[in-house]
Amino acid sequence: MKDLLFTAITTALKSGDTILSVYERNFEVEEKADKSPLTEADKLSHKIITSHLPDYPILSEEGKEIPYEERSGWQRFWLIDPLDGTKEFIKRNGEFTVNIALVENGKPVLGVVYAPVVKTLYFASTEVGAFKVENGDFSFLKEATSPEKFWEEIEKIAVKLPISKEREEVVVVASRSHRNSETEAFIKDLEEKFGKVKTVSKGSSLKLCLVAEGVADVYPRIAPTMEWDTAAGQAVVEVAGGRVVNYETGRPLVYNKRDLLNPYFIVFRKGFVL
Repeated sequence: MKDLLFTAITTALKSGDTILSVYERNFEVEEKADKSPLTEADKLSHKIITSHLPDYPILSEEGKEIPYEERSGWQRFWLIDPLDGTKEFIKRNGEFTVNIALVENGKPVLGVVYAPVVKTLYFASTEVGAFKVENGDFSFLKEATSPEKFWEEIEKIAVKLPISKEREEVVVVASRSHRNSETEAFIKDLEEKFGKVKTVSKGSSLKLCLVAEGVADVYPRIAPTMEWDTAAGQAVVEVAGGRVVNYETGRPLVYNKRDLLNPYFIVFRKGFVL
């Protein structure tokens, strides 16, 4: 598992560099069948990731047409979003990520979330733990001659999650591009229960990572998402001791369903209870 995490991290870093090469110049925006945007960066990132990940099948937003009858037999597979937060990418606000998860029997057991503009990396596996590297100079990681050297270097700069945060108010994180009345009602309920509530807006899977880190207490997602949007972030949250649960049932989200649409869900940091 540690070697797979090494490969996922280095692949995410390479993908992030390619995305930035597009981000820093003019680019065209296409419209997919579902009216969501698609850019050259999405396509190039997908190509890099799929060419570097080893051993297991890959399910991706840019390659989602694999029949359920084929993928239902996958006990272990990669679930990726080559560019999570394309709307944020187009707005050039920096709040987009590369997401790589390894799913085993419906559960994400390894996750990498990389935000290339701010050079922030979250990674986790059930074997290694959950960690964050902020404002990282990753040049030495890209040039690591072996997994052993890689881990020796990254352990010098990685911070274990969750990070203890002392504060008086409850912090809820919400989507920057998908805020709705249901989310506002959820926040109002928090205010009635806890009094002081601070709301933070963020794009992409960074919302899950803020909860994993402990910067936020809860993230309600009462709007559509797909499996590749959440798997990597869920791995980081759960390895850090938090929970990602179905909004209606309270059960953990599961992956590789016939319908790849997620149910509405809530993310809780370690120790936080509604």
